[in-house]
Amino acid sequence: MFDGFIRLVREIYQTEQFIPLHEPRFAGNEKQYLLDVIDSTFVSSVGPYVGEFETKIAEYTGAKHAIATVNGTAALHVALLLAGVEPGEEVITQAVTFVATCNAIHYCGAEPVFVDVDAATLGLSPAALTNFLDCHGERRDGGIYNKTSGKRIAACLPMHSFGHPCDMLGLLQVCEGYGIPVVEDAAEALGSRIVGSNSFAPSAVSANELASTPATKYAKHCGALGKLGVLSFNGNKIITTGGGGMILTDDDELARHAKHLTTTAKLPHAWRFAHDQIGYNYRMPNLNAALGLAQLEQLPAFVERKRALAQRYLDWAQTNGAQIVVEPTGARSNYWLNALLLDDVRQRNAFLEYSNAQGVMTRPLWELMADLPMYKHCQRDSLTQSRRLAERLVNVPSSVVL
Repeated sequence: MFDGFIRLVREIYQTEQFIPLHEPRFAGNEKQYLLDVIDSTFVSSVGPYVGEFETKIAEYTGAKHAIATVNGTAALHVALLLAGVEPGEEVITQAVTFVATCNAIHYCGAEPVFVDVDAATLGLSPAALTNFLDCHGERRDGGIYNKTSGKRIAACLPMHSFGHPCDMLGLLQVCEGYGIPVVEDAAEALGSRIVGSNSFAPSAVSANELASTPATKYAKHCGALGKLGVLSFNGNKIITTGGGGMILTDDDELARHAKHLTTTAKLPHAWRFAHDQIGYNYRMPNLNAALGLAQLEQLPAFVERKRALAQRYLDWAQTNGAQIVVEPTGARSNYWLNALLLDDVRQRNAFLEYSNAQGVMTRPLWELMADLPMYKHCQRDSLTQSRRLAERLVNVPSSVVL
């Protein structure tokens, strides 16, 4: 199986050279827009491309507001602050995630609580969340408290792993029942959507119109379902600004406050430098936004090509008795990173060693956050599915094929 997979990857990418896991593609107006910024001299956070990039991301995702930041971690930090997370509180999240998710919680002075994921979505499990809250949650004045720790549960932070949408409809239902705000970590999920149900359609749409409407017309974009959502434009994402992030929200006041906090909380004035609270120098530079705008123009084609790549992997897997992670039912994934599920940790390690030795980059799942030294003390449930995935999952080359 190993040899066959290496041959498949080299056939897809048409090279005998080293094949990275995910590299950016620049095939549009990137150079033109960057030169325009340089010629304008507005290379920092003041410049027209920042606002235009925000507007275009809001239009693409369906969010009412989009606020650009220097990276996805900064976006997560501010989104959690805006959701009401304070020092000494807790945020429920998943152990299957990149470390930035938990670091952002820690920046707020809060601690993560780890709840298991669903094997089908790789994201936070509504059933596991329900079980945890039924067992440990206690309603008091001021919200839901963890009976074990005595701390308030300030937010829930699910992550759409590798661009595959988690069960947001289920998670929102659970969290609404407990009055817990949801912040979506959609860092990897630009271009991924949740079809869900007719509840996404405008109320004026008739049943007959719904029946004849394409399934994705009323789909919700990942990051646009919770109280706030976050995107990332790191160099390895489906589109990149070099480094950058975005906060999504439909709330006018949260959007205003997000822009204020990310621009050092400076009060508008022609020449005075007055600040009314502790803010952050988190605003995206105009240079990065120009690159992002050129990339965004190519995003629909990037998504379609990545989905075609995923289909190539799936066809091979079905012929060779292998297992590939596929998009969940009711979702349309960007397939940011494709993943193989191997039999056990021994086969996983053998595959990692063999493929990387052949010049085809593969990687295991991140170390579970609950096992990292700085988060080992944090409360968690059994994490049964999380540990099973950590033993079996391998990411494989997923760059856009031009």
